[in-house]
Order: sequence, then structure tokens, then C-alpha cells
Amino acid sequence: FHWLLAWAGLEQNTLAIIPIIAKHHHPRATEATTKYFLTQAAASATILFASTINAWSTGTWDITQLTNQHASIALTMALAMKLGLAPLHFWLPEVLQGSSLKTALIITTWQKMAPISLLYMTHPSLHPPTLLTMGLLSALTGGWAGLNQTQTRKIMAFSSIAHLGWMMSILTLSPNILLLNLALYILMTSAMFMVLITS
Repeated sequence: FHWLLAWAGLEQNTLAIIPIIAKHHHPRATEATTKYFLTQAAASATILFASTINAWSTGTWDITQLTNQHASIALTMALAMKLGLAPLHFWLPEVLQGSSLKTALIITTWQKMAPISLLYMTHPSLHPPTLLTMGLLSALTGGWAGLNQTQTRKIMAFSSIAHLGWMMSILTLSPNILLLNLALYILMTSAMFMVLITS
């Protein structure tokens, strides 16, 4: 697999969801779209930067040849920002708050699959302390901040942050269990949003 193809795929994914978030002509939806676009663009630029540094030091754009430590840490941080892991999670509650429930469902499930797939593919080369720290911090932040919320979408956003935190912790310790956890997360989140949409 080629880093530029992975980057292009992530960009395509981002550009596809932006009109869906902005569909409702409301200031809150416009704000959510802008925040989503800016954070995803910053993360994408960091991925491009990290993969270029890695290609410069290794001579290859292969995803599995992530041997430069600086590139590895930068890539971990960029994918964490795309996912909404703490401490790079601030965009997720705000974006969900400005989205419809159907859009929020897409953001919290479908949009997480590509970054998690990349993390899963590159996990042997990633920096485990960074990933584990961000995972535990996300689980703590998601749980603690979720207790203080009264709005459904924000509760779901912090729930997503906490679940993703546990997934990243699992990735560093037992990567194969991550796939089971991801499937359960998507199933539970989809079921919860479907109940909210139909009620």
C-alpha cells in the first residue's frame, strides 16, 4: 500500500461528508462544517508531512515501512486528530452538536473506519507509549466530560471519544481484539442513533 493513496482516500472521505454536514442551511451546521473541514485538513497535512519525512529517510512510500520515529509519532497524532482522540478531540462534540442525528451517526461510525484501518495496518511501526497515553487519556476525558452533559449529541460524542480511547489502548496491547471492539462499537452506536432517530 502507498501512503499517497491512503492520504487521497482519507481526503475523499472528508470531502464526501462535508456537503452532508452542511446540508441544513443553519448557522450551527455551517459552523460544524467549518470546524470539521479545518481539523481534517490539518490532520491530512500532517499525514502528508509525516509520510514525506518517512519516504525521505527510508526511500519508500510503503505503508508498512514506517521506520522513522518522528514520522511515526506525527502520523499517530494526525490519525488521532482524524478520529477525535484526546487531547485532539475538541472538534468532535462541536461538530456533532451542529449536525443532524443521521449525519452524527455517519461521523461516529463510518468516518472512523479509514483512520482505524490505517492505525491497524501500521501498528507494528507506531510509537506504543504515545498511542497508549492518548488512548487512556481519551477514555478518561470521554467518561468524565460525558457526565457533565445534558445534550444528547454531545453525550454521544464523548461516548465515542471514550470508546475510541479503549480501542487505541487495545491496539497497543492486543491488535486483533481491536477488530471485535470496533464491530461492537459500530453496532452499539448505530443502534443508539437509530433509536434516537426513530423516537
